[in-house]
Amino acid sequence: MSNVTFITGNPGKADFLAKNLDHPVDHKKLDLDELQSLDLQTVVDHKVRQAYRLVGSPVLVEDVGLSFGALGRLPGAFIKWFLSELGPEGICNLLDAYEDRSAIAAVCLAYFDGENLKFFNGQIAGSIAHKPSGANGYGWDAIFVRDGHDKTFAQMSDEELARYSLRTTTIYPQIKKFLADLDRIK
Repeated sequence: MSNVTFITGNPGKADFLAKNLDHPVDHKKLDLDELQSLDLQTVVDHKVRQAYRLVGSPVLVEDVGLSFGALGRLPGAFIKWFLSELGPEGICNLLDAYEDRSAIAAVCLAYFDGENLKFFNGQIAGSIAHKPSGANGYGWDAIFVRDGHDKTFAQMSDEELARYSLRTTTIYPQIKKFLADLDRIK
């Protein structure tokens, strides 16, 4: 499998990706400019092109969004700022003003090698818990409950996450196949 650098400041995310690709993945923390957009793919497109210019070799870039039914498409790609300002408990409290606690979690990864640009998108429906629960994961994992479940992602075991995570069920298998196909045509 071709070498690719995963642009992330979180070594745990890089290890998780490598485990699911069955291939070592280099990772690098870069301070990238981030477009202000509710369209996750637009944000990732800008970031992956910028990362490639800085690294000069194939890169993968990820961004996530979490949209609340009560707030339209917000916070979407701005979720990290909501978490930074309000924290998970503050987000739960924010939604206490609404009956609708539904949410859509979205993940977008992009690969770019200077020629090939490929997006890997996925989303799952769920709801926002009334209070944060669980110690696993990162970001909004302690407040998001996938539809059909009664636990937040942060309460799930590694085995449960492997079965229900958007990354492991949808996105990482697509990336693995794409990289294998790319190797075959080189």
